[in-house]
Amino acid sequence: MKAAAFQEFGEPEVLRETELPTPDAAPGEVRVRVLAAGVQPIDCAIRSGRRRPPGLEIVFPHVTGGEFAGVVDAVGQGVTDFRVGDQVLGFRTQWTYAQYTVVPTDQIVAKPASMPWDVAGGLSGAGQAAHTAVGALKVAAGETFLINGAAGGVGTIAVQLARRCGATVIGTASEANHDYLRSLGAIPVTYGDGLADRIRDVAPNGVDAALDAANEAGLKAALDLVQDPDRVGTIAAPEAAKKLGALWIGSQRSTERLTDLVNLYTEGGLRILVRATYPLARAAEAHRNVESGHGRGKVVLTLD
Repeated sequence: MKAAAFQEFGEPEVLRETELPTPDAAPGEVRVRVLAAGVQPIDCAIRSGRRRPPGLEIVFPHVTGGEFAGVVDAVGQGVTDFRVGDQVLGFRTQWTYAQYTVVPTDQIVAKPASMPWDVAGGLSGAGQAAHTAVGALKVAAGETFLINGAAGGVGTIAVQLARRCGATVIGTASEANHDYLRSLGAIPVTYGDGLADRIRDVAPNGVDAALDAANEAGLKAALDLVQDPDRVGTIAAPEAAKKLGALWIGSQRSTERLTDLVNLYTEGGLRILVRATYPLARAAEAHRNVESGHGRGKVVLTLD
């Protein structure tokens, strides 16, 4: 099979299309012919060597990626919930930038016919991170919730989930993404020096909770604004969270959480923006796009 793999840590150029053995489905697993695979910031961090998946040893050639959508191609012994030909989306720890991936059945759900492949391929990672964060920070009706990096993949979904909770949402973003955030129901504020003061101007009654989905600077501003540090979390700056006393939020992935997001989408309660798609052979370009920052929505690899 074809896969986008790297033989050493480094810049996006180390990511190249490679021929690798097609995996077989073990008992309790299905093999999925991947049609779309989302690109996440953690994929870039793993490729560069800045981060390692917990409990996973990197052996070269390594295939990164943690979210996908496709068609069940084979089922392992004991599998009864899925059949060959079923359309699914799901998650796993690495190895999704490939024509085929194998995964336990408790890491996939049925893909609705109304959901485009690129949306399905990019939903699980950002969606479950946002879903986890909004729950962990106990966002509630009548509160003011701050999201740093609100126009990105996680931020976009977190805005919508928090609005569904009844919260007022303030989102930091570049000027180019302000109208987009307004369309989602958020109050946009520009990044940069003086951020905390600009947020105070639009939140005269204070900020109750905050999620950083971008950088340490935004996390510091959030800690200046929120009284309870246990209600300030980050998905982007684990070292800073430890240093500053904020909450590090790791995505708690499950099929129940993913099913909830899929249902919200099919009911019209969740908008997913895919800003760019790339074929597998251009995975390095997809990584450069994600690493450029300030982009709205998701970047997705598409496969034949």
